[in-house]
Amino acid sequence: MPKARSPSKPAGLPIIHPFVDIGSRFHVAAVSPDLCDEPVQTFQAFTSDLERMADWLVGTGTRTVVMESTGVYWVAAFEVLESRGLEVILANAREARAVPGRKSDVNDAQWLQRLHACGLLRASFRPGRDIAELRAYLRARERHTDYAAAHIQHMQKALTFMNIQLHHVIATITGVTGMRIIRAIVGGERDPDKLAAMRDVRCKESIETIRAALVGNYQPV
Repeated sequence: MPKARSPSKPAGLPIIHPFVDIGSRFHVAAVSPDLCDEPVQTFQAFTSDLERMADWLVGTGTRTVVMESTGVYWVAAFEVLESRGLEVILANAREARAVPGRKSDVNDAQWLQRLHACGLLRASFRPGRDIAELRAYLRARERHTDYAAAHIQHMQKALTFMNIQLHHVIATITGVTGMRIIRAIVGGERDPDKLAAMRDVRCKESIETIRAALVGNYQPV
């Protein structure tokens, strides 16, 4: 009787693209074992190490690499790799984390490199350099606006503690009249007559009303 054929093992999917596992202090890069003798390399997060990582990847014949969008740690590595002519794909970390058994950064990098090689990691949206720069400016402006609003509340709270009712008699304490008076108070002035005399001519309330609001229970800092 002819021998039964043993079932052939399914061919594995080809390993093509490297993966960089991003961390705050170091990064782990994994390439196909067919490309070099040490397919997994660890690099520190210093700029010189990022450049060495880029040189290593380029030296293995790499053309495209994927990395996870971990906090903001990926930005520097992304820009260094991209400047070396590599196509860098930014993957969403949440889509690749639901797999058990990966207990180290090395195993993690190897597994995610395998997913990327098989086309199972979806790239996140990464705007162009001009749009990214504009977005950074807009975010910084938004943060500064939020900080300014919080500091205005702190100023008003400090005045309320001393029963200085300035915010009730002028439109805003950050206007011309309010800032003149607050700067004078910070400078040591306590006389309500002198403070009220700093009223801007466009202020609707009278000097007498503003003076009454500036008679407070001043406390030492």
